[in-house]
Amino acid sequence: MAKKKNKKKLNIAVVGVTGVVGESMLECLLKRRFPVDELRVMASHRSAGKKIKWGNRNLTVIEASTDAFAGIDIALMAVESDQSKLFSPAAAKAGAVVIDNSSAFRMDPKCPLVVPEVNPEAIRRRPKGIIANPNCSTIIMNVPVWPLHQVNPIKRIVVSTYQAASGAGRPAMEELEEATRAWAKGKKFTPKVFPYHLAMNLFSHNSKIGKEGYNTEEMKMVLETRKIFKDSKIRVAATCVRVPTLRAHCESINLEFSKPMPEKEVVKILRKAPGVQILDDRDKNRSPQPLDATGQGDVFVGRIRQDISQPNKKGIEIFIAGDQILKGAALNAVQIAELVAAQ
Repeated sequence: MAKKKNKKKLNIAVVGVTGVVGESMLECLLKRRFPVDELRVMASHRSAGKKIKWGNRNLTVIEASTDAFAGIDIALMAVESDQSKLFSPAAAKAGAVVIDNSSAFRMDPKCPLVVPEVNPEAIRRRPKGIIANPNCSTIIMNVPVWPLHQVNPIKRIVVSTYQAASGAGRPAMEELEEATRAWAKGKKFTPKVFPYHLAMNLFSHNSKIGKEGYNTEEMKMVLETRKIFKDSKIRVAATCVRVPTLRAHCESINLEFSKPMPEKEVVKILRKAPGVQILDDRDKNRSPQPLDATGQGDVFVGRIRQDISQPNKKGIEIFIAGDQILKGAALNAVQIAELVAAQ
């Protein structure tokens, strides 16, 4: 997505800076040449005093607190929901625009839920001063689905996710690496971050299952998509699975459109869509893989084909891959910050 130039430098805070998403937020700010004046980096008391190199600046991590946001223009939150519920309102009260990566405010009707390629206009109305970053799987799905929905309204989405360890943060990534080494050596390994062995295995996403039988991750995709699309009638069914890959999520998506949707039209639309790259070679059976998306800001789309179970040609199947840490979290937040800075 093209960045708007803005010469005014802003005071930025990154909370949770020592986590994998917080670190990536810093990288995105630097690589995208965000107009930063002061950069205030915060984390828990355990990380206070740690030194961080950012470009030609040497930063010192301070302990996050509710009174640490004076003079901040934009606060990027990369902390858990309980911490965000404490720090985000405090930052907003101090005058900052808060961009929160947790689930704390996503379904709050007074907080916009934003994917810049989909609904950038939503940032204009934020009575609480907080903008929510959607769930990683929701973001990655909606970047390619939205431009199709604009041309031919989608009635139903059935999605199955293949989610990397990165979705649970650095400790989960480290556990997968350690467990894989143990498996290769035939050693016993007891998981601590995940409830089950992830190395050489997969299991249903490790979030709480509700009374309807869907886990929390699956319901996020349902409810958040409806809010982002401003379409309460769109039907979404999700199955979220944790798989033994280190970074980048994949998703198998079945779309039912309002009217016939030729495969060639889908390809034509996605070739022009912001934040999308097509990777689809049938002759070589080559489609998006986690390694393709790792470290990349775009969502890769392949396996584009007509759903042969629907004779009316209203169905399309696609397979996608996106970096959960970047577009699924840090990059999306920084893109929102760019929109705020350009206002």
